[in-house]
Amino acid sequence: MAAADEDALTCDFAETYHVLRYRALPARLAATLAAGLPDTARIRLRMAGANASAPLLLAAAMLDRLSLLVWMQTKDGQKNRRRPKSIAELLAGGGAQPAVQAFDREEDFWAAIRAADEG
Repeated sequence: MAAADEDALTCDFAETYHVLRYRALPARLAATLAAGLPDTARIRLRMAGANASAPLLLAAAMLDRLSLLVWMQTKDGQKNRRRPKSIAELLAGGGAQPAVQAFDREEDFWAAIRAADEG
């Protein structure tokens, strides 16, 4: 766990056990305490490759369903236009990530900004 994200592990130990220097603990005790961290701990989420905890994803999924039901009652919903975005999908990392673009010249950067504002 420490190799994956030491900062997250330190925060989790401080929050859960009020231990600021987990390395000062005997290794066996630190390992036992690390294994006992809750599923919502930062390091647990990091190790699982998750961006959000299960309760948060469940709440977001419920919000998505409610939003969808309300949207379906509108004129846009009846014509299948402007469907609301899924919060759960964004939290889970399934949403489209913005593309990273590099520029060699400042003029190219400002031209891209103007083009984005127009389009």
